[in-house]
Amino acid sequence: MVFYPPPWVPKLPFDPPDSVTVGEFMRSEICGRYPIAKSRNPFTCGITGKTFTTTESHARSGEIAKALAKTMGWEPNVDSPWDKVVGVFSFNTIDYLPVLLAIHRLSGIATPANVAYSAGELEHQLKSSGAKALFTCVPVLKTALAAAKGAGISNDKIFLMDLPYHSGKPAFKTVEDLVQLGRPLPELEPLVWSKGQGARQVAYLCYSSGTSGLPKAVMISHRNVIANTMQYCLFEDRGRKQFGVETQAELGLLPFSHIYGLVVIAHSATWRGDEVIVLPKFELNEYLQAIEKFKINHLPVVPPIVVRMLSAKDVCEKYDLSSVRFLFTGAAPMGKETVEEILRIYPNWHVGQGYGMTETSTVVCTTSEADIYQGTSGSLAPGTRAKVIDQDGREITEYGKPGELLVQSPSVTLGYLNNEKATAEAFVWDEDGRWLKTGDEVIVTKSPQGNEHFSIVDRLKELMKVKGHQVAPAELEAHLLAHPAVDDCAVIAVPHDRDGEVPKAFVVTPASMASRKDEDMRAEILKHVQDHKAHYKWLKGGIEFIDAIPKSPSGKILRRLLRDKEREARRAEGPKL
Repeated sequence: MVFYPPPWVPKLPFDPPDSVTVGEFMRSEICGRYPIAKSRNPFTCGITGKTFTTTESHARSGEIAKALAKTMGWEPNVDSPWDKVVGVFSFNTIDYLPVLLAIHRLSGIATPANVAYSAGELEHQLKSSGAKALFTCVPVLKTALAAAKGAGISNDKIFLMDLPYHSGKPAFKTVEDLVQLGRPLPELEPLVWSKGQGARQVAYLCYSSGTSGLPKAVMISHRNVIANTMQYCLFEDRGRKQFGVETQAELGLLPFSHIYGLVVIAHSATWRGDEVIVLPKFELNEYLQAIEKFKINHLPVVPPIVVRMLSAKDVCEKYDLSSVRFLFTGAAPMGKETVEEILRIYPNWHVGQGYGMTETSTVVCTTSEADIYQGTSGSLAPGTRAKVIDQDGREITEYGKPGELLVQSPSVTLGYLNNEKATAEAFVWDEDGRWLKTGDEVIVTKSPQGNEHFSIVDRLKELMKVKGHQVAPAELEAHLLAHPAVDDCAVIAVPHDRDGEVPKAFVVTPASMASRKDEDMRAEILKHVQDHKAHYKWLKGGIEFIDAIPKSPSGKILRRLLRDKEREARRAEGPKL
């Protein structure tokens, strides 16, 4: 049985264009973009209030492109896009998207990286993507320099984003320097693309663990991003019209390096004429001040931020949050109890959820303000089809029965860079074509309005979601095995009040460590992870020493048994007061 968007969801008016860059799509009104003359300023700093009009922002992107062309010796229609890969390792700024689109103007490829990365993790991304230059910012400059050195990127090819926290003249060219450098230069020659090139050419390399294994570079084409921007905005139209929303102020806190922040906020919000209030990172008071000062209407966040608001109700009460109309969460499911509590405090808010993946350029299903069904991630986006299959590969046709979600959409990406095996394993073919295997278990139900909604029940894949970030057990296990106190190990997710879930390690120690205290070894192993991995990969769930890791005859770790063991132990402890 194939599932489709509800009848009320408009169909895509035409196939997403396949021969233009994301930047050309963002600047043109031909495809349905909200009129530029009526658009709000696309990006405004939530701390300083610094902003640019849509026209100014587009001009800055062009000037950055000209400066990059001169600095790097690149031309728009010369050399392969793979010779013009640029890393972006920075907190959110009002120039983040203009920088990305400047890279595309040169027919280059941008690879955004998480600012929580360690130098080793960033170096891996820069090397595997083939990055030739790097945009970063002062707070993470030390990490960026170490990674760039390891990846062979010289200091003259490192550029700094301008952040509100940091001023003064740094030793590196800033984005503002590039704007000034590019302004007097002659215009770049127009890009000459063949028919379908936008569907084939990579715009972004975003790193994901996919359905299993270590992080891989997802090849996201220009058309993928264009398609999902159109899909998401078209889906939202009904709810916005019902509540009289022409344009609105939207929070830009989620990292633009993450596919959720990149497409749903940075691209989609500004394409439909909204203003994104940019915050570099989450700090509760700055977050609340920005909502009050800029009268933010739409809060796209992740569940841990909602949980933080609930735990700091006394702080939230000091601010006027009455401008908020819609709180929308993604990246991880939000529990029913959390939704009920936030609605008890803010009964006038609408609360919805969405679901997507890096491999789908974000949105697969989402919630309309006109059809909210709590406990679900909403309905399928325009142009999306889905199937649900059981563990034997048979299609599930009834409501309420769990199975793995398979997806077709023009936003489904090209696959994984230099990894044909992982790409092949991510898809399945049948009489209805090629389907992306999400690895997520879902249940399809009907809302009171009679529309099909999808609930994400569990992850069939081994990934954890920590604060919305994907964490692969295999990556942590490989790192743990490098420590002398670890003879064998396995990592699972355990529940966490603030982060949703966090990694916990089960460790078998070698006989040579028999005389050592568990406390000492535990501290060393924890530090081993903290010194080399991003903070959301730290073993906040703890370390438990056991005699043997349960495995199948083929050697596969039976994490299910460890999860059962953990569940029983927590049940025996009883509820925490």
